[in-house]
Amino acid sequence: MAADPGARGTARPATTHPRPATAGTPLVLSGAHVVLPTGTVEAGQVIVDGTRITGTAPPNAQVIDVRDHWLVPGFVDIHNHGGGGASFSGTVDDVLTAVRTHRLHGTTTLVASTVTDEMDLLVRQAGLLSELAEQGEIAGIHFEGPFISPCRKGAHSEALLRDPEPAEVRKLIDAARGKARMVTLATELPGGIDSVRLLAEHGVIAAIGHTDATYEQTVQAIDAGATVATHLFNAMPALGHRSPGPIAALLEDERVTVELINDGTHLHAAALELAFHHAGADRVAFITDAMDAAGIGDGRYMLGPLEVEVSEGVARLVEGGSIAGSTLTLDRAFKRAVTVDGLSVADTVTALSTNPARLLGLSDRVGSLEPGKDADLVLLDADFGLKGVMRQGEWVVTPQLP
Repeated sequence: MAADPGARGTARPATTHPRPATAGTPLVLSGAHVVLPTGTVEAGQVIVDGTRITGTAPPNAQVIDVRDHWLVPGFVDIHNHGGGGASFSGTVDDVLTAVRTHRLHGTTTLVASTVTDEMDLLVRQAGLLSELAEQGEIAGIHFEGPFISPCRKGAHSEALLRDPEPAEVRKLIDAARGKARMVTLATELPGGIDSVRLLAEHGVIAAIGHTDATYEQTVQAIDAGATVATHLFNAMPALGHRSPGPIAALLEDERVTVELINDGTHLHAAALELAFHHAGADRVAFITDAMDAAGIGDGRYMLGPLEVEVSEGVARLVEGGSIAGSTLTLDRAFKRAVTVDGLSVADTVTALSTNPARLLGLSDRVGSLEPGKDADLVLLDADFGLKGVMRQGEWVVTPQLP
């Protein structure tokens, strides 16, 4: 897998085919720049047999010539509220619409994020989402709110916020039936540190976000078991030279992975560079924080109980004007990272696929192109535009090749 197709000892199928093969036919995607954990292989190949990547091409495999393209792992989004005009706070059909929208943009593994709402509604939604996680449609649930600071609420209803008391947090964990992946908390609030410990004990990521914590309070939360910074820089105090706040604590600690929304709106280019410089590519996870408008366009939408106006691709609350998530898709985040921010392709793959898969405990299945893993991959052209998406061996977006 991913070796020079003409190298000694590499099996070459006798037949070739210039276009994608029919479902179930073993494939050799040949000639691309293949991004592996060990580096990029030029004129490499990826072999797909059934739902998995394999190291040896079966005799009946069909070859697809993808020279001058890039093959990268399917994207993994750990923070996403919806897309395609639908929300993860909606019905089963809404959830599936949002999932399929993001798959069309290369996100083959996705955690569904909720927003602040009445507790009984969140519990009910957790049950619905856990069933879809059991079916393999989503990779789990992220609860963003209601355990966040009213000082840094962003696009969350202040009237519905509450302190992160462990008993309340436990309600959501139990409702998720083992499918809770992450909970965002303002850990400086009453019960915050105890809830971090509770989450760690249950194997759920405790994420620090929508917080007004000091540097010292953030260090305490990390020591208690918090391991993720929810959309670093956004919805938290700015970095100050006398009061460094949570940003400095989150960037400096090797135990923390920082989420970044790379849409050109949420972060200045210098802030993104700062995060990569101090945390390093191995501690960055690009996310979308997408809401319903992702993949659709401008207009009026709902984010939980709040109305959002999307204009020129930027989502803001109708009342108050706070940024309300994004309309980002991860293929756009990839292209921007390489062509605008100047990141290497390898570091971008790490932030979009490898690190999020590691955080979710799914590195044995997704996040890299290796034999035995799910055949989740994205085909990009020479300009990093999306040309094909495969999930578990099936084309979601079939590449149109010469």
